[in-house]
Amino acid sequence: MTQANYSIEFFPPKTPEGVEKLRATRAQLAQLHPKYFSVTFGAGGSTQKGTLETVLEICREGHEAAPHISCMGSSPESLRAILKEYQQHNIKRLVALRGDLPSGYGASSGVFHYANELIEFIRAETGDWFHIEVAAYPEMHPQAKSPQDDLQNFVRKVKAGANAAITQYFYNPDAYFRFVDEAGKLGVNVPIVAGIMPITNYSQLMRFSDMCGAEIPRWIRLKLASFGDDTESIRAFGLDVVTQLCEKLLAGGAPGLHFYSLNQATATSAIWKRLSLT
Repeated sequence: MTQANYSIEFFPPKTPEGVEKLRATRAQLAQLHPKYFSVTFGAGGSTQKGTLETVLEICREGHEAAPHISCMGSSPESLRAILKEYQQHNIKRLVALRGDLPSGYGASSGVFHYANELIEFIRAETGDWFHIEVAAYPEMHPQAKSPQDDLQNFVRKVKAGANAAITQYFYNPDAYFRFVDEAGKLGVNVPIVAGIMPITNYSQLMRFSDMCGAEIPRWIRLKLASFGDDTESIRAFGLDVVTQLCEKLLAGGAPGLHFYSLNQATATSAIWKRLSLT
């Protein structure tokens, strides 16, 4: 059996204070020895420079980094330049996504419209240089026509050359296991790593979940709402819920966990240590 992969995601900071804060967060999380750190990419490439700078800093610190790369609003020329730059810096792992258009752009902007087209382009340009991770949606992408359509989109990404997948976060393990099972029946045999969102802030979690279509089970929502402004109770409850979720996922055969850290160290560290992943 292959060793499970545990990874942690950051977003590129936009201020000097944010850069310093992320350095402190990263120093704490690096003690957990994750397989790699991934760094997100803003709508239409709006954080491209920040993504590159953060990734290179992670590499200089001696860790593996995986930049996110998005195709919406991008030209073949701009993507080719980004790929070449990552190759020059010996970056070997990418998270390839369709991504979102920045506000004000029409839906037809750019040559590429789907992640499978981006993956095909990366493979045509760079062969097997990159290990490519793609997104998976156990509870369906919010813009998909149906769960069946969404699953077929995922299969297309894998067939285009993806090596592995990271899911959107979720709190219902059955949704994950059903998705993995259905993908397997369609010939998908790449690892599908579970995306994990620690719970530390109720209103923030509700906002994120409304945007990305991740369901917060009713019992969790009601319990979180009952705590009001009691942040300590929210964090303690969130720690228990997410740790138990991770335990169920790993016991059921999930090939790894990918933590959405939101550039914070405390919750991810606590869950990681409870699970004895280090």
